[in-house]
Amino acid sequence: MIDCLLLRLEGPLMAFGGEAVDAHGPVRAFPGASMLTGLLANALGWDQGELERHQRLQDRLRFAARLDRRGEALQDFQTAALEQGDKGWTTRGRPEGRAGGAGSYRGPHLRYRDYAADALCHVALTLEPAEEPPRLEEVAAALESPARSLFLGRKPCLPSGYLLVGRVCAGDLRDALEALPAAPEDLAEAAAGRLPAQWPAGRDDPDGDEAR
Repeated sequence: MIDCLLLRLEGPLMAFGGEAVDAHGPVRAFPGASMLTGLLANALGWDQGELERHQRLQDRLRFAARLDRRGEALQDFQTAALEQGDKGWTTRGRPEGRAGGAGSYRGPHLRYRDYAADALCHVALTLEPAEEPPRLEEVAAALESPARSLFLGRKPCLPSGYLLVGRVCAGDLRDALEALPAAPEDLAEAAAGRLPAQWPAGRDDPDGDEAR
């Protein structure tokens, strides 16, 4: 049996980021380990530069996810006029300038960012080993009273409500995820077994992640 936290990820916009290609930032159907690690670390108040601490948390993270509501795909077209003398702050805590010849700045910087609008995803997660800090109860307390504002993938993506919806002891993450009731509008889909989900490989699926 394992102890798990149950999360409800829902908001007007969510962005479970995929691999960015050139100016296009796509999204995935399910949250990734790095996104959930950043969410928990932000709730705990960790500094973004604590790379080893973040990596250890991600290495310990185990989770399953279910997409209760797919939402609607939305693409944001963004432009920014950037001059050679402009500077911006980096995650390393110092400003960074720009290079390139004058021709690099003749037109605005263009990029596309994808989002899922009005989607709902449930997550069951645990940490292994359980006794290593931060323990699950510390994470739960941080999600209930986060050190900073939380967001779902990108900073504009604010959650609609509290993320932590419960805690359960279950045989595995798949069982924990199934303890979460489906959203009322998706009960028919849930009854037919058509809600997409993924969970870690286990006794019944030794070859890798599964989805249904």
